[in-house]
Amino acid sequence: MRPVNEIARILTDRGHEVTRVGARHDLRWLHRARAADLVFNLCEGIDGVGKWEDLVAATMELAGVPMTGCSASTITLCHNKAVVNAVLQAAGLPIPRWIVPSGHKVPRDFPLPAIVKPAAEDASVGIEQSSVVKTRAQLESRIAQQSEAYDEVLVQQYIEGREFAVGFVGNVTLPISEIDFGKMPEDSWRILSFAAKWEKGSTEDVGSRPVCPAQVDRQLEKRIVSIAEAAWRAVGGDGYGRVDLRVDDAGQPWILEVNPNPDISDDAGLSAMAHARGWSYPELVVRIFDSATTAAQRKKSVERIAGGGARQAASRPT
Repeated sequence: MRPVNEIARILTDRGHEVTRVGARHDLRWLHRARAADLVFNLCEGIDGVGKWEDLVAATMELAGVPMTGCSASTITLCHNKAVVNAVLQAAGLPIPRWIVPSGHKVPRDFPLPAIVKPAAEDASVGIEQSSVVKTRAQLESRIAQQSEAYDEVLVQQYIEGREFAVGFVGNVTLPISEIDFGKMPEDSWRILSFAAKWEKGSTEDVGSRPVCPAQVDRQLEKRIVSIAEAAWRAVGGDGYGRVDLRVDDAGQPWILEVNPNPDISDDAGLSAMAHARGWSYPELVVRIFDSATTAAQRKKSVERIAGGGARQAASRPT
């Protein structure tokens, strides 16, 4: 749940006039958004459908409404796992082998174990212990099952190893966080399932706890950060976001996901990274706000200069 009220209080305490606006299909919210100097974009979808988040951001951009976080194009790109994987691979970045299966089939040489997940969902929707498969029969069965529930399914090589996350706010790279799977049952896969993220007190929640800052040697830290920063640039990341990675036994980091506009509740991962850097929660919120304000002002300046040049060109005698 996005911390709407807490963010509103923080910004109000700093002298801003804040109005809470809920996004709906009827677009009645748009005229209120257009009246704002800046929208703090906390939209995660409409009526539980995550893909509408992309269009809400695009609508605000089309209307010229400045907003926090990533652009509509980056949000849309990162919400399709197959497309963002292709973009990251084209940039020369390490991605576990993946495929969008056709007819519930994958090549015989596809490495196992593999994880089967919805291609266009986030927040671990559709991911559970049975998402990881070890045999061809399990793989085909899981693909068929997921294809009934979701428009598109992605199969990806499962990387055994340590899981890390790198966060970004403005131009700042935050301290690395690691998921400690030490309390997971012995027969469980080390994954951040839907239960691990959203079912408080569940076995998978208790068994997957974030540790920030992560305990890594300097060489591995530099490698993780370098790859995460390259991924963030490749998708046009801006404002704030997070890159999730796995590091295998050979020390090779692999990108799992790029998350634009992740949860910034005070008990969420990005906030923990901010605290590790020495920021209070209000400071994190204000930095996100200030980053968007600076970007909006920069855009206005560029448009003003470009507009002035166009008028001058139009006034030149022929």
